[in-house]
Amino acid sequence: MPTNAKQQILKRIKNALVNTVPMPFPNSEGNQTVYIQSTNELIVTFAEEFTKLQGKFVFCPTKIDFENDIKQLIHIQQWQHIYCIEEPYKTVMNNLGYTMHNDLPSCQVSITGCEFLVARTGTMVLSAAQQSGRTTSVYAPIHICVAYTSQLLQDVKNALQELQVKYGNKFPSFVTFASGPSRTADIEKTLVTGVHGPKEVYCFVIDDAF
Repeated sequence: MPTNAKQQILKRIKNALVNTVPMPFPNSEGNQTVYIQSTNELIVTFAEEFTKLQGKFVFCPTKIDFENDIKQLIHIQQWQHIYCIEEPYKTVMNNLGYTMHNDLPSCQVSITGCEFLVARTGTMVLSAAQQSGRTTSVYAPIHICVAYTSQLLQDVKNALQELQVKYGNKFPSFVTFASGPSRTADIEKTLVTGVHGPKEVYCFVIDDAF
């Protein structure tokens, strides 16, 4: 009995999965990076790439510097509705005298941590496994990410490997690689920021090397 085209295609796929063809050059794939390794420290490379993408970078030698810097930023910008549910940043904000806004859709700025920072691309790696979940970093018009120098990695590949080590079989259902504010050039090739996410992104990096 003749089979239809769909059945023939499915049969070919099944046969291909059962009788796999060995890779002709198994030692030539993925062993060498196509990118030139930067001679700068990871923190310098991240700062350069992050600011190129319109992100606002703040380096804090100590946690006290972080508290002073973020308090000064909030005062200058006159933000009133700040959303933060992640510890210990919520505690820091409360200790500075700020009462957290409890409604994400109506907040002015959100504060989160991150999983890692990727130096080569100036990228913040966030995941659904964080207390802030999926939406906090993209819902507010302004996102503040707080990170540590110990979270800096060279490349995206390293971040994925570290996530696998960290979570194992409980890998997060959603991982975001955010590089600066949201931007698109879909309409008449004109670059517009803040369309699909925050229009401003700050990254405070605290030195925890000691």
